[in-house]
Order: sequence, then C-alpha cells, then structure tokens
Amino acid sequence: MRVVAVHANEGHAFSKAPRAAVRLVAGEGVEGDAHRGVTVKHRSRVAVDPSQPNLRQIHLLHAELFEELRLKGFEIRPGDLGENITTAGMDLLGLPRGALLQIGEAIIEITGLRNPCAQIDAFRPGLLKAVLDRDSAGNLIRKAGVMGIVHKGGLVSPQDGVALTLPPEPYQKLDRV
Repeated sequence: MRVVAVHANEGHAFSKAPRAAVRLVAGEGVEGDAHRGVTVKHRSRVAVDPSQPNLRQIHLLHAELFEELRLKGFEIRPGDLGENITTAGMDLLGLPRGALLQIGEAIIEITGLRNPCAQIDAFRPGLLKAVLDRDSAGNLIRKAGVMGIVHKGGLVSPQDGVALTLPPEPYQKLDRV
C-alpha cells in the first residue's frame, strides 16, 4: 500500500496538477487546494448550505481504476479525476467509514465515497457511466474514489507507505458525501 502521486489545484478546476509533495493541514485539507477548509468548498455543496462541515477535505483514488477505465477506452492519469492522493495496493472503496490512513506524516479519516457528477462527462464523454456500476442486487457502485478529513497534518509524497487503522466494529459502509 503506497502513494503513487499527489495533486493540488488552487482553482476550482476538474483535474489537479501533480506535485512533488502536498502538505495536509489538520481540520482543513490540502494546502494550496481550492477544496481546503473547515466548511464545504465544493460549489454544489456551498450553494445548498455554505456552513456545513467539509467532509470532503481530501480526495483519494485507487490507481487500479485507471486500468479498468483503459479497458473501457479511457486513458486516465493520476490527477485527471481531481484526486489529491492516488494510491496503489489498497481497496479504498471497501474501507468502512471512520477508517484512518496514515500516509507520510499525515492521518486521514475516511468519511465516504466521492459522488461523481456530470463534470466528469465534460472531461471525457461517457466517463460518468464508466465510473458507476451496479452490484448483483442492482445497488449503485461509485468507483470515483473516497473522501476524507485530515486529523493530523504533514507532508505526503509519492512512494509514501499507507498504514490502515480500522474503526471499532460494527463497521459502517461508505456512502456518498
């Protein structure tokens, strides 16, 4: 379990620029990123209620998704889907709510699933459908990564290891945030 790449973008653009390292700030998110803050920064959420807590301070995405998307005809690279941290070797989507990830110097609490929106199709037509699926019971599966909040700040760099601490049972399944 390791970090493949890290990204940030000061503006509200869909994709994020690669960085040599990112600094996470406890209770806020990624230094130099438009989504950093104690309260919501995603424009759709701000429009509903700008005072709600920011449970989407940081976006993590599993690099394994890139191969799945390549097989569907999409060439996607780290940062293209707006994630701050691209990981490899960990089933991010299978984590329970409240799982803690120690990455580099930082500790991140997983709060839920990223809910991909129509912006993803503006980036690549048809990509929204490619990052959504259905299980055998017909339930929607969101594959566009997980969101979290920063418990402990610090530097995160490519090749950093990722250590997982699970919350007490019973585990709560991730839902969109």
